[in-house]
Amino acid sequence: MHHFFVEPEQIENETVRIIGPDVNHGKNVLRMKPGEELLISDGTGQDYRCRVRSLETDCILADILELEEASRELPSRITLYQGLPKSDKMELIIQKAVELGASRIVPVVTKNTVVKLDAKKEESKRKRWQAIAESAAKQSKRSRIPEVSQVLSLKEALLEASGKDVGFFAYEHQEGMAGTGRELSKVGPGQEIAVFIGPEGGFEKDEVQAAKEAGIRPVSLGKRILRTETAGLTLLSVLMMKLEMEER
Repeated sequence: MHHFFVEPEQIENETVRIIGPDVNHGKNVLRMKPGEELLISDGTGQDYRCRVRSLETDCILADILELEEASRELPSRITLYQGLPKSDKMELIIQKAVELGASRIVPVVTKNTVVKLDAKKEESKRKRWQAIAESAAKQSKRSRIPEVSQVLSLKEALLEASGKDVGFFAYEHQEGMAGTGRELSKVGPGQEIAVFIGPEGGFEKDEVQAAKEAGIRPVSLGKRILRTETAGLTLLSVLMMKLEMEER
């Protein structure tokens, strides 16, 4: 079943009006036909099972069949603060983080960040990253499209995250999975959760200290050293499983 996102104002009198680039995609790429069923999300957490009524020149009209009751979102909001990696690794990280339930992804500049983005490059990258997030949200049938934030310094990111309920950062020098288990036991539905992952080279000692002072706790991800594109997805996977098992 194909999945589209619309604005709430595009839903009226049990009819959904799909507009913009999705019209061409639906008509000429997906080759949709009247009578075909599709999933439509309004970005506020509401999902509708619909049936295509007609394909017009500038819109696709669909009739609402039912409002889906079961939410596809995690019961907690997770923000991934990802140290900017080299090459196009950020694209993979965003795609998989969206699939695993992250509600927001924040690119972060740390001392070991190699990538340098000026204002023009950053805006171009962010548009690209946001498009990847939207595509991943459609593919994984998310009810909301996660936001890819503007790039923050680590200091800015820690200040923002200090107000969340729980925060972790993956640290390769942290010993003992028992400690990780104790930290993860603090996680539960309804929380705002921050996850910090360093770039290639990890966090420097003064950055680790700053994170601890902001209330962000170090956790080990095992005996092996994980790449930056693996570490965040590992921690998100564990959080996703824990939250969904505890959801009532």
